[in-house]
Amino acid sequence: MRKSTVLLIILLLFFITGNPFAQEKEEKSSDPNVEQFDPARDAAKDLQNAITFAKKENKRIILDVGGQWCIWCHRLDTMFVKNPALTDYRNEHFVYVKINYSKENKNEKFLAQFPEIPGYPHWFLLDSNGKLLLSKSSGDFETGKGHDPKIVMKFLKKWSLKKKS
Repeated sequence: MRKSTVLLIILLLFFITGNPFAQEKEEKSSDPNVEQFDPARDAAKDLQNAITFAKKENKRIILDVGGQWCIWCHRLDTMFVKNPALTDYRNEHFVYVKINYSKENKNEKFLAQFPEIPGYPHWFLLDSNGKLLLSKSSGDFETGKGHDPKIVMKFLKKWSLKKKS
């Protein structure tokens, strides 16, 4: 009789409070940053996650459109890898989401809501509600055969929101 009472209490607690293990799993998967171009990802869902997080954290959103096939996309990634302070600043002030564009998945329906993209990689800067603020060619960041970290940092600082205290 005692075991069934304990079991009933445990079941009632799960019913009232929800499954704490499921909640923990959900929190772990809630990172809104998408660091890889992946044709299997759901771009609309990624943007919705980014908006939820951006509102909560008072950040803007950068959609980086490109693909694994794109040499300039790799060069932009390399610039961030070689400049960890730049990456840290970007991640502190923005939600960064890579949107795949490739023959496997052009994300045409998703990208139709934005201006035409003249070349790749291309950035769309959004406010925390997902409203387009700027369509930006990454060519504006280029010097020689790469991207200039100073130009990118200047851009990020210009468009970042002031942190709430």
